[in-house]
Amino acid sequence: MLIFDKGSKGRHGSYLPECDVPEVSLPDAEKRILPLDFPELSENDVSRHYSELARKAHGVNDGFYPLGSCTMKYNPKIDDDMASLEGFSCIHPLSAEEDSQGCMELMRGLEEDLCEITGMDRFTLQPAAGAHGEFTGLLLIKAFHRARGEEKIRTKIIVPDSAHGTNPASAHMAGFEVMNISSGADGCIDLDTLKSVCDHTVAGLMLTNPNTLGLFDRNIDKITAIVHECGGLCYYDGANLNAVMGIVRPGDIGFDCMHLNLHKTFATPHGGGGPGSGPVGCRKDLVRFLPGKMIEKNPETGLLQWEKESESIGDVRSFYGNFLVFVRAFTYLTMLGKTGVYETSSHAVLNANYMMHCLKDTYPVAFNRTCMHEFVLTLEELKEKTGCSALDIAKGLLDCGIHPPTMYFPLIVKEALMFEPCETESKETMDHAIEVLKKLKETAEKDPQSLHSAPHTTPVSRLDEVNAARHPVLRWTRSDT
Repeated sequence: MLIFDKGSKGRHGSYLPECDVPEVSLPDAEKRILPLDFPELSENDVSRHYSELARKAHGVNDGFYPLGSCTMKYNPKIDDDMASLEGFSCIHPLSAEEDSQGCMELMRGLEEDLCEITGMDRFTLQPAAGAHGEFTGLLLIKAFHRARGEEKIRTKIIVPDSAHGTNPASAHMAGFEVMNISSGADGCIDLDTLKSVCDHTVAGLMLTNPNTLGLFDRNIDKITAIVHECGGLCYYDGANLNAVMGIVRPGDIGFDCMHLNLHKTFATPHGGGGPGSGPVGCRKDLVRFLPGKMIEKNPETGLLQWEKESESIGDVRSFYGNFLVFVRAFTYLTMLGKTGVYETSSHAVLNANYMMHCLKDTYPVAFNRTCMHEFVLTLEELKEKTGCSALDIAKGLLDCGIHPPTMYFPLIVKEALMFEPCETESKETMDHAIEVLKKLKETAEKDPQSLHSAPHTTPVSRLDEVNAARHPVLRWTRSDT
């Protein structure tokens, strides 16, 4: 039953205190015509309703969730505890500088940590998400070429076909022409193809490394050198930094700017779509273009203060970013320390390679070489033999208490399933998932129809996903019933 079906007229929960501010009279033209259509329930009914929904949902606390750090990675609860401290949770963005020194010190400390991890010279914490960070970084690249009088000449951004889908979208939104280049036989950038498109019209390259196949490009230093040689800049999509932080610094391998996903790599839960944070870092040549206000120390008073860069591209959102995400990230890094950051990446890579090695004789690996934090299986052969697709196997996992991995991505792999176990999963959990996947392969060969109709044990059976994507119903109204 929907919550609208459970109510009864006149029923209500807690009383709100009387309004202690003057009422405002709105002009008739601005008043609501139709009454609010809210269900009327007691607090007890509301609590039970949402508890029931929670029991029907599958989260990282319920079982294996190999969608990876993109969406569902287990994060230490102490990070949430620190973000709940009153001094942090109740700070106002318009508080005076002298009253915000602790918060500013945390933000400055986080920036310094991120610079150390990435090899960048400065970071802005203002962008609110990963794609927002991409857009901001591209504006830095545009400002750089504008300052050199080349904005109208350098109009193209190179994006490999293994990139995250937001990369070409961000480049387009920033006003660039997107040049998509195909991967080589090894799943990485083909150097000859890259050289053929690099000319005086190239503003830069957007690259995710490790890429979406979970592969670290062995020619990364040659790639950045080729782009720099033609006068372009190199942008690093840091969404997959979970595999290399503490091991490889993007700034040391030729990248000029980048973004990080604090809500992915640095311990803010991202299930449900937020909150997010996508700090953008850059080398010294781009620092003067950074958005927002930067934290500097006043040499006379010793206090931290806000300062704007001389040629800033301007704010990309209100105030300074999602502050409580910063608190979680700073807590996470402080607890890990330098050694812990390295171990986190190492364990993420170890787990992914362990699962891939155990599964590669059951399901072919798209690119059978040492992976980083994630790997991609191709079920193309299984579908040809049994008719069971990657989607069918994914739905079968639901009946076994395991959330499906990323399906049909990256697009360059047919019938793809992309697994990212993350660094926090135990060997026992992965062994169970491996065994389940092997049994699903047997089921596909012996009883394919049972997988075509899976899942069978979940609150909702298989949905019409194509129709839902083409004709989404995003808001319930009584006319729908």
